[in-house]
Amino acid sequence: MPSTAQSRPPLLNFIVHLLFSVATTVLLYLISLGPIPQHVGFVMDGNRRYARGLGKEVSEGHGEGFAALKRTLEICLRLRIRVVSVYAFAIDNFNRSENEVSALMRLAKDRLAELCQHGALLEEYGVQIKFIGQISLFPPDVQQAIKEMEEMTAGHKNGVLNVCSPYASRDEITTSIQNTHRSVYNGELEKDQITSTTVFNNLGTSQAISKVNPGLFKRPEESGKLDILVRTSNVKRLSDFMMWQASEDTQLHFVNTFWPEFGLSDMIPILLGWQQKKWIKQLGWD
Repeated sequence: MPSTAQSRPPLLNFIVHLLFSVATTVLLYLISLGPIPQHVGFVMDGNRRYARGLGKEVSEGHGEGFAALKRTLEICLRLRIRVVSVYAFAIDNFNRSENEVSALMRLAKDRLAELCQHGALLEEYGVQIKFIGQISLFPPDVQQAIKEMEEMTAGHKNGVLNVCSPYASRDEITTSIQNTHRSVYNGELEKDQITSTTVFNNLGTSQAISKVNPGLFKRPEESGKLDILVRTSNVKRLSDFMMWQASEDTQLHFVNTFWPEFGLSDMIPILLGWQQKKWIKQLGWD
């Protein structure tokens, strides 16, 4: 059975898309007049349940999840949110079935190639892409695709998309501690100079954010911390994602929508809620 969009006459379809585009532009402009978060994180959950609920292959759910990422990233970039961090693949995901892991690896390689070929969005907004995690766990062809993608955007300084994959927050913290210790051993850092801030600044995500022009942040010293953390599919846990970056000021949003369906209608209330709390805090009403 054809979808609603497919069954419309071409002219009507054009008008609907035009009206949606205009409405989106107006909404995003109105939101941009208020305070804008510096760093937003997404746990992209629900691809498998979305696919199974519609009788689709799991790989199709992951594919539609990638489309949702592009859709959401564009919203963030249009609002000049400088840092977007997404939980794309957990280290523990390698424990899934061999077929699903293989499908995910193929999808990762294909979508990275697609981003390389159609990187106009990242180019337009001057955004760098950085993979955070144990990249060596990926197959060589995926590692090569990641290297090409990072090199393509290395000169961009207006923002960063942190793709956390394969990732675990505890692993990121452990790696940062090891790198800090190595700096002391190599004589690059004095032992009495080590603080929690030193280790935090050595986190993979913090290192990626440090490449962004600091003048673009209103609070550059807090750019590594999350302002908003969104998890889809109504699962209420962090699942080892950016646990240190999620500070006492981070607003957590657990939404019912599966990630492939996530979009503007989900994002607008989240942003408005964050702005409202910022205004309340500024007025001293909290």
